[in-house]
Amino acid sequence: MSSVPGLPVETALPERVGVLVLGAGLAGCAALLAAAEAGRYALLLEKTGGIGGSTVKSAGLSAFAGTDEQAEQGIADSADLLRKDLLDVGKDRNAPALVDLYCEHQLETYRWLKDHGVRYGEIHAASGQSVPRSHPADTTRMLELLLKAAGDLGARVMLDAPAHRLLHDGARVTGVRLADGREVAADAVVLATGGFSMNPDLLATFAPQMEHALRQGGAGNQGDGLKMAMALGAGVRDTPYIKGTYGHFHVEHPDEDGTGILAVYKGAIAVNREGRRFVDESRNYKEIGDAALAQPGVTTWQVFDARTMALANDEVPIYEFAGRERAGMLLRADTIAGLEAEIGLPEGSLRRTVADYNAAIASGRDDAFGRVHLSGGVGERTPIDQPPFYAHPSGTVVLATYCGLTVDTRMRVLDWWGEPIGRLYAAGEITGGFHGAGYMTGTSIGKSGVFGRIAGRNAAGEESELQW
Repeated sequence: MSSVPGLPVETALPERVGVLVLGAGLAGCAALLAAAEAGRYALLLEKTGGIGGSTVKSAGLSAFAGTDEQAEQGIADSADLLRKDLLDVGKDRNAPALVDLYCEHQLETYRWLKDHGVRYGEIHAASGQSVPRSHPADTTRMLELLLKAAGDLGARVMLDAPAHRLLHDGARVTGVRLADGREVAADAVVLATGGFSMNPDLLATFAPQMEHALRQGGAGNQGDGLKMAMALGAGVRDTPYIKGTYGHFHVEHPDEDGTGILAVYKGAIAVNREGRRFVDESRNYKEIGDAALAQPGVTTWQVFDARTMALANDEVPIYEFAGRERAGMLLRADTIAGLEAEIGLPEGSLRRTVADYNAAIASGRDDAFGRVHLSGGVGERTPIDQPPFYAHPSGTVVLATYCGLTVDTRMRVLDWWGEPIGRLYAAGEITGGFHGAGYMTGTSIGKSGVFGRIAGRNAAGEESELQW
């Protein structure tokens, strides 16, 4: 991605800048542009050879409320309802001030992104949403648009420039030392280095329950920014709530882009190696992931029929069921008995499970696991009875860690005593406090845009002796 024409790529490291941003995912790119728009010379350092990080490995969904696209589809939503959903999903373990901040700024950030050329497709319902509010976008294109706009204002990006330590004079952060020993001074630093999904040592430290989970994410997601900030006394939040994402293909596959699929949100059921359901499939896909990891053998299957297949949408990766079939990632049979044999489940097990599920829907009986809707509070259950039938071997993957540095509503990094570490800001996956104990689809990309913009703008407000 570094070869994309028009990106403001720099090769010479300046001695000093106004705002120094670490990490080229959405949070970093939004911070860079916001700082440049505020009139500061801003530089972004990216550890790897290309932009994107975990942003471009995600499903590309942003959770916004009250948008033009929702209005066009007749979806009534509001910031108040968004706030309620966020606190409900987070089991009220969220930092209320950060939830309020997101809800207050999400619509203006959505408009800011659209003003810079970002375009959103058809809105979908997903985990934790009481109304559909997942806005799909091409994340690679989004980052390119933001970086080009920042470049037009004088901002620059350096690739293959891993930061190693934060420089501090005893009162404030003064810049960064790179891994090769070079240093750059800055009036403020924004950490947007992502989480640590690719660091087995940090996962073992903070999330031993993920021992059997698959691992994906941006190649640079090693927790570098987290460790650099913790070395200065930064506080950390929400590490007990690290969870995996359900629906990833159970083994490495060239056509698995990291998002997995969630046929369960369109009508599928999830079964284990005994051919039995084990969870309310409408629950948050992080919670489904926890339940799946507790099953014998870890691998489970999403089982669905032609009715659900017809709802496939190749523009939304988690609903790209037909694409998975083309890639040979689905098992298929004309009967449930045949699918049972294809999977290798105990004889009669899947037939009983599907028959019980269908009978409960037909009779209006309570579901054995409490399932009422397809996803959260959206969509009615449908029987699995239209051939052909499909099964997707599904694992749980750590795509992102959704915990991290303690920040205030200006996105300043706080130490263990709740005091700001001078001139140090953070945004995106590296931060904690916002999600709490659960995760609503679209809020990782959403918060990266919202909080990245706020971090960049506030970092640019720090006093500077430089004239731009």
